[in-house]
Amino acid sequence: MIAPMKTLPFSLAQARAIVAAHPTPFYLYDAAGIRGAARALNATFAWAPAFREYFAVKATPNPHILRLLAEEGCGADCSSLPELLLAEHAGLAGEHILLTSNDTPAEEFVAARRIGALINLDDLGHLAYLARYAGLPEFISFRYNPGPLREGNAIIGRPEEAKFGVTREQLFEGFATARDAGVRRFGLHAMIVSNERDPGSVVATGQLLFGLVAELSAALGICFELVNLGGGIGIPYRPEEAPVDLHAIGTGVRVAYEATFSGTGLPRPALAMECGRLITGPHGYLVASVRHLKRSYRSYAGLDASMANLMRPGMYGAYHHISVLGKEHLPATERYDVTGSLCENNDKFAVQRPLPTLAPGDLLVIHDTGAHGHAMGFNYNGKLRSAELLLREDGSTQLIRRAETVEDYMATIVW
Repeated sequence: MIAPMKTLPFSLAQARAIVAAHPTPFYLYDAAGIRGAARALNATFAWAPAFREYFAVKATPNPHILRLLAEEGCGADCSSLPELLLAEHAGLAGEHILLTSNDTPAEEFVAARRIGALINLDDLGHLAYLARYAGLPEFISFRYNPGPLREGNAIIGRPEEAKFGVTREQLFEGFATARDAGVRRFGLHAMIVSNERDPGSVVATGQLLFGLVAELSAALGICFELVNLGGGIGIPYRPEEAPVDLHAIGTGVRVAYEATFSGTGLPRPALAMECGRLITGPHGYLVASVRHLKRSYRSYAGLDASMANLMRPGMYGAYHHISVLGKEHLPATERYDVTGSLCENNDKFAVQRPLPTLAPGDLLVIHDTGAHGHAMGFNYNGKLRSAELLLREDGSTQLIRRAETVEDYMATIVW
């Protein structure tokens, strides 16, 4: 049988040329694909006033990626001081940067205020904390957690059990306190699902937030200038899955938006999203080589990459498609556990995956690793994080993060 296929933006010859200059394993990001994803999301909300995608930096924290997305009109959604600084290094500034953090230290609020970033608070107590250490800005947003009013999904879980966000009652209290303290610009945010491929989920979030904006405006005498629908739009990890219907999302959110704001006299707020996976996920690839083949109770293909390079499959059994370069059209007559060299039994990229017969030296491409891949890497067992490369539109490649060395690993030790 021929295994289901996913396409690649590079050929076997290109891959071999890249490997000759940059030994495996490495991450390769497709610039054209990333740009296309950003443009598709922007087009989805072209009807909305001043729509902006604040790319979730945590997904792919590299300033070269952020700079590329800035050229497409995207901002940056940050959740830490280093992410704020990455966004700044990428040339973003002011309200093109959004800080959405939790359990936030003072230095992050101070940095956000210095940059002029929009600040989205996760807790009522953070309002006084922000005022004390950094001063209140003109704009404040709160992250709403709807609790049992909305169901999350397998990744987010039950909203009422999540550590993020404030309750409905706390929203009214928080915005009233901010108003009385002199804040004059307001935003509302929610992030309820992750890797969700049902368009109705985003539409339902819009309906929820638009209705709250109308209630809060009437009760508190304030106007909202920004509604952030969060991120969480999923991608098709399996070849047989279809991409999310962005047209259905845009149409559904527009209907809800018009139903709330048309003819009411309420100012029409700008819309934002903070997608990460949708933008870079399908356009990043972990390229690795087969190091050893082992046969015991089953067949194992040991790669020069490990769970330290990509933890999603080992962490919660996530599926990532695997292509064997040069053998894509051969029948998948073997079943392999595709593993790394970490001293952990869950160090597996795939379990009993049908693949063509493998040989040491074969190049494998693990698909859809452009988000939450390299970013979630770690150094357990003394493993070193791999390089990141950008595949430019002209077919050339650019090293955008070198591979770690043993010297890097030792650098922070106090001998």
